[in-house]
Amino acid sequence: MVLKESEAIVLRTYPLREADLLVTLFTRAEGKVDGVARSAKKSRRRFGGALEPLTYVRAHYEDRERRELARLDSCEVLESPLASEVTYARAVALAHVAELLDELLPDREPNDAVFRLALAVLSGLRGPDLWLPITYLELWMTRLMGYLPELSECMTCGRTLNGSRAFYHALADGLVCIDDKRLASSEISAESRVLAARMLRAPLESFAGAPWPEAQAADLRKFLIQTLQRHIEKKLVTAGMLEKGGF
Repeated sequence: MVLKESEAIVLRTYPLREADLLVTLFTRAEGKVDGVARSAKKSRRRFGGALEPLTYVRAHYEDRERRELARLDSCEVLESPLASEVTYARAVALAHVAELLDELLPDREPNDAVFRLALAVLSGLRGPDLWLPITYLELWMTRLMGYLPELSECMTCGRTLNGSRAFYHALADGLVCIDDKRLASSEISAESRVLAARMLRAPLESFAGAPWPEAQAADLRKFLIQTLQRHIEKKLVTAGMLEKGGF
């Protein structure tokens, strides 16, 4: 057995037997890794508060031959979400980050672009604004997973959509013009499409400082969540919580 070391983000923990925890880590070196933290409920020296969801840690773990689960030896906290006040709204936003990473990322496939995105979003969520980092995360995860369609042309006829009305349907990929829209379609504004194009060209911190109310780019977030849910073929629980929260 070789002891491995990697920066990691704790995604989820589950009770396993009396004192153990089953832990899902998003590691920088190997992608998503499931492991067992023996006696984690008792050992403050080895784990302390390092296994709280969305904690950024340096993890030490072993892979055992013919076993799917790694053995988590210890974790060193690099950044904790508990360092700032965790309101209900912030707790839901953090849970949304964890759910997106857990549902969209395959096991044991490193993805440094997603790892850097996750760290930037977690940093953004330390501030008072939630909707900016959440919108940025959903947009970039859709793109990095290969699900984001071209936002500037109609998927049906190829007409350029820049500045004109655009629509999408929960059961179909991409955007369409007004002539090709289906029944029960939703509209996404030109302003939101321009904003998405800007966010795909600039880092998250470049948008900080300006107010970002819930209504801003709400249509873009709805489009992105529908796209993600269609591809993973399941509902994202935290997306519904954010929508109903009225934060």
